[in-house]
This record gives sequence, C-alpha cells and structure tokens, in this order.
Amino acid sequence: MQQCDAIIIGSGQAATPLAIQLAHKGKKVVLIEKNEIGGTCINWGCTPTKTMVASAKNIYQAKRSGEYGFSTGAVSVDLPAIIARKNKVVTMFRSGGEKRLQNEKNIEIVSGEAAFSASKVVKVKGSDGSVKEYKADLIFINAGATTIIPEIRGLSSVPYLTSTTIMELAEIPEHLIIIGAGYIALEFGQMFLRFGSKVTILQPSQRFLPKEDPDVADEMKKILSEEGIEFKLGVKLQGVQLSASKKIAVSVTAEGKDFEIEGTHLLIATGRSPNTHSLNLDITGVITDDKGFIKVNDRLETNVPGIYALGDVKPGPAFTHISYNDYLVVSKNLLENASMTIQDRFVPYCVFTDPELARVGITEEEAQRKGISYKIAKLPMAYIARGIETGETRGFMKVVVDANTKLILGVAIIGFGAGELMSLLQIAMLGKVTSDQLKDNIFAHPAWSESINNLFMSLNE
Repeated sequence: MQQCDAIIIGSGQAATPLAIQLAHKGKKVVLIEKNEIGGTCINWGCTPTKTMVASAKNIYQAKRSGEYGFSTGAVSVDLPAIIARKNKVVTMFRSGGEKRLQNEKNIEIVSGEAAFSASKVVKVKGSDGSVKEYKADLIFINAGATTIIPEIRGLSSVPYLTSTTIMELAEIPEHLIIIGAGYIALEFGQMFLRFGSKVTILQPSQRFLPKEDPDVADEMKKILSEEGIEFKLGVKLQGVQLSASKKIAVSVTAEGKDFEIEGTHLLIATGRSPNTHSLNLDITGVITDDKGFIKVNDRLETNVPGIYALGDVKPGPAFTHISYNDYLVVSKNLLENASMTIQDRFVPYCVFTDPELARVGITEEEAQRKGISYKIAKLPMAYIARGIETGETRGFMKVVVDANTKLILGVAIIGFGAGELMSLLQIAMLGKVTSDQLKDNIFAHPAWSESINNLFMSLNE
C-alpha cells in the first residue's frame, strides 16, 4: 500500500486542474483513470461531437449556396474523413492534458479501475490483472457518467448505438431511429440528417424539452421538423427486433394504436447514470441517492470527511463547465481558505444544434411558480439586422426581467451564436445591470449584440 496526500478517481474536467493545483502545493497526488485522460468531454462528449457538428453545419451551408448567390455543385459527404478529423482534434486535446499532468513531478498517473477497499484506501486493478493500493486523507471522485440503457424488450438482441459508438460509424445510416429527445438526441439527430440520413426521434413523454418554457421548446421542435427530423412524442415503446429485411423494427403504441417504425440504425439517447456502481462506496459509508449519484454538501464534500464528489457523479446539472467550477470550489476552499459554495451559482448551457439553444437563469414557468412579478422581453431573430444580412433568421431571444428591480432573471435564446449572446447577458446578470441600462447602451452596428437594444425596447411595447 502506497501512502499519498490525495487520490483523484477519474480524469474529467475537474480532475486535471485539481491535480495540478494540489501538486503545486507540494502534495503527492495519485490520479486514477481507467480509460483515457480527459474524461467524457474531451474523448466522447463535447470535443468530438462539436467537431462533427461543425462538419454538418458546413455541409448544410454548402447546400444553401444558392441563397447567397453562388453555386457549389453537388455536395458529397465523406463520413470516414469527418471521423478522422474528429479523432485528430480529440487526440490533440487529450495529448495536451496528458503532457500537463506528466510534467508535474508530484502527480502519479495510474491506469486501471478504482474501487475502495477501506474508508480511505483505493485499490486499482490494471488491465494486465495487477493490483495496487493507495491510501490518502483526501479523496476526490470525478468518475463521470455513462449512457443509460433502458429496459426495452428485445433491445439486447439488436445492434444499437450510444452517443459514443455512433461517432465511429463507417457509413451514413439510411434511417436513424433515436430513442430519447433530449439535447444529445437533438444534436446527433440534426447532424446525421445533414449527413444524409432520414431521422426519426421517439419519446415516451408528450412534452418536448420539459426543462424549457413551452414556447422555447415549440420553436426548437418547429425548426428541426422543418429541416426534416420526424418527431413522435408520447409513444410507448413495446419492443425492438430485427425485421425480415434485417432492419431494426421498433414497436410502439401511440393514441391507442400499435405500429412499427423500421430503420437501419438505432441510437439510445435516454440519459446518463453515474459511474459509481463499481466503486464499492458502501465500504466507505459514502451516501448515494436512489440513482447512484453521490450526495454532497454545498462545498462538494460527502458525508465522509475528506471524500469529495465532483462533476457528473453527483446530483445536479451534468455540464463540463459545472465540473470545472466544482474544481474551483474545492481547490479554493482547501488550498486558499476560501468559503465558496455551489449554492445559487449560475448554470449556463448551450445545445449545439443549428441554430443553437442557450439558457441561463430561471424560465418564465419558474418565475410563475415562485410568484415573482416579472416581464418578458422577446425578439425574433428575423428582426435583427445581422440575422437578415447573414441569412440566419431562425429562432428568438427571450429574457425574464424582474418587474420591480428591472434586473435580468433568466435568458433563453434560439439562434445563430446564441451561446455568445446568452453569455453577454449572463455578464449583465453578474454585474446587476438593469434592462434599462442595456436598452440605452451603445452596441456596435450591425453586430449581433446590437439586438440587445431592441430586445429590451420590447418591454415598453
């Protein structure tokens, strides 16, 4: 058994900077990773998907060339080339993280699967069958999450894809069926539609994007439907099987009628679950909820002093930037004697469909539930000069404003560059800038940010 100062399980977005900060303070750190350095974001999440989304966007734009007064001719799609470009970007990001860690003399990178063998002891089993044990007073669990595979009759007998394996396809699906209609499903659905697939999205719930206001969800569904995605909401999945033609047949019930949807490929996009089942947490006494997420306090410490959970293994929003902020909370509290908490922090996010969906703060529905006196500022992207000039007029901007203080409470934007516009308004929220101040401010013409003037003018209409 080797003694160290800190053990970090998993190398996600909280882990690498945390390991380096601890090492800089002279602490001996053991970083355990069973797959690839960088975690989900770099290897199977943000980096690869957004790289492929960029290819799909350019394919779409090339096909729109006539709208802009020129012709590209026929557009062909080379999926292996798209995947090769994706792999190149992923390798670049991953190797950068690996080098940063390897250059630190106080960090030992251990490859293998981690599990607790005692309260503050972690056993690591390598791929070669070797076993090592490490003991530390500080342990940080950053093990991430994995795709939930739902219990659907016959699913185990058919080939299906996950958000990881779909990015390694050698050929474009003729007809991609997606079970689940969340953000991951939308990104992949539009991506493969633009690559040339027919796409059908199935969802048991009748309400689309339930975390968004209905008008926001309806606008996103309208945009994707007009582009060609077929949505079937409120369907009950009965089973999956191979048809006589060796295609995948999904049996569903909707509005009292049974029918089959037949496709060539099936993507499971029904959410993610924490990678905690193999950690032997019961040995430590660390408490999890009924879904396996590790319970933490406002400073990300578990019920066992000295054991922390960061990123997707704890309840709450599962975003890369939240994992990174978890690192800041823990490192500043432990190493700088700060008193940071996760209470009331902003949770911005962006869905990289085209156009993007970006949001921060509360929705209109949340404002109603909380009994807040509010006003809504809303502006279609088709009313923005830059949108008209660039041919990017889909979507709208929507802001929830406190009727009394005129402070911004929430932002939802569907449109070109929505993530950047949302971030501008998030900065205004941080600085407690009022809607009147934004309405009367000078923004460069004809930048997208100029829309902020007209957006808040709508409050007075």
